[in-house]
Amino acid sequence: MSQCTPQELVERALAASTADGQVTFVTDSSEANLRWAANSLTTNGAMRSRHVVVISFVDGGAGMAAGTVARTGTPDVATLVAASEQAARDAGPAEDAVPLISETPPGSGDWDAVSAETSIEVFGEFAPALGQAFGEARDRDELLFGFAEHAMRTTYLGTSTGLRLRHDQPTGRVELNGKSPDFSRSVWAGMGTRDFRDVSVADLATDVERKMGWSQRRIELPAGRYETLLPPSAISDLMIYLYWTMEARDADEGRNVFARPGGGNRIGERLAALPLTLRSDPNAPGLETASFQVVAASSGSASVFDNGMATPAVNWIENGVLTNLIRPRAWALKTTAPATAALDNLILEDPNATATQEEMLAATERGLLLTTLWYIREVDPQTLLLTGLTRDGVFLVENGEVTGAVNNFRFNESPVDLLGRIVQAGRTERTLPREWNDWFTRAAMPTVRVPDFNMSSVSPAS
Repeated sequence: MSQCTPQELVERALAASTADGQVTFVTDSSEANLRWAANSLTTNGAMRSRHVVVISFVDGGAGMAAGTVARTGTPDVATLVAASEQAARDAGPAEDAVPLISETPPGSGDWDAVSAETSIEVFGEFAPALGQAFGEARDRDELLFGFAEHAMRTTYLGTSTGLRLRHDQPTGRVELNGKSPDFSRSVWAGMGTRDFRDVSVADLATDVERKMGWSQRRIELPAGRYETLLPPSAISDLMIYLYWTMEARDADEGRNVFARPGGGNRIGERLAALPLTLRSDPNAPGLETASFQVVAASSGSASVFDNGMATPAVNWIENGVLTNLIRPRAWALKTTAPATAALDNLILEDPNATATQEEMLAATERGLLLTTLWYIREVDPQTLLLTGLTRDGVFLVENGEVTGAVNNFRFNESPVDLLGRIVQAGRTERTLPREWNDWFTRAAMPTVRVPDFNMSSVSPAS
């Protein structure tokens, strides 16, 4: 069993089943990373892992129940299947029970191929360029900190209805922090990538160098509402949180910001004054993701019964109007609305936008330019009011030029309310969310201008 391929594990689990249905998936992962501090590499490493999930479905007479058991490594298949079936028998009828998917979705992959892998070699060009950036930072009496990570995950999903699906998901990210020797100044740059071939260390280092130059002058500002430019990373963190709350059932039952007062949901309501579109697309260039669902546990946004369901491109907000919410098949049947699956990427764009961030800066009479947000937490689910802190550079813009760095702030904003107050969006570009990139890296967003972003208090954070 120690040499068992992921495909063999899936087939053996399905063959061992005595339940009314089964879904098994195996994910083989390989990862490589570099970490550095104070202009010097500190660690590098590579790792491999395997995750096996068996979901059994048992009809006990009162309705279909589901039981999930997961293990790492290469477990004993018979024991794993038996545990999953017992978990299903111990569970009550599942309210999201529907027949398992039997139609093969597009993009089902090559089932017979071996798992894709990454290795430390992915940094073959990145590492020497990083070394050059260290030397240049040292010459400026500045320090560089950060990390680079790359992972390749291959998932094989099989079902008792005959599906055999496979997906390779490369995920990479790099974060680069610049600091002064006394740590009084700190700035950030980062990006997501599929393979590191599109990562320019020189461009990231130039961005850091420019922001460090801006930070040499310090300006103290009080709390208040400011015209604010939110760059792609900052707005992506807010839009991702909005996206994670777009569950149709919560909206239909009055539990989230997308609930319509008096009943129902807000689909069809205008949320943005600009013709903004928020969308997901499994084939978006540079942001490619799985075109079918892989689900280990049911929630308001996904169901174990929907494993293998196609996840086509979807517009969540179109031309400023809410058009779709996340809706598993069971809830779709109860509400006679279409089933709509979440995807692992997110894009915000204004089809009329042409401005670069530099052009938006030049058009700013007086305002703030943020770098990133962090420690974002939900305050009120009914309005989706969020609070959090600015981080690694808040800059004052006067007469079209950055004139210095200001203190950090705590903000209080609802991303839904914010959509209605955005007065300008720039060109959409791929970005790395700062707060959420442990879970979500595939995003493309514009720089946006908000005339009255709420900086609710001054933060002592550096």
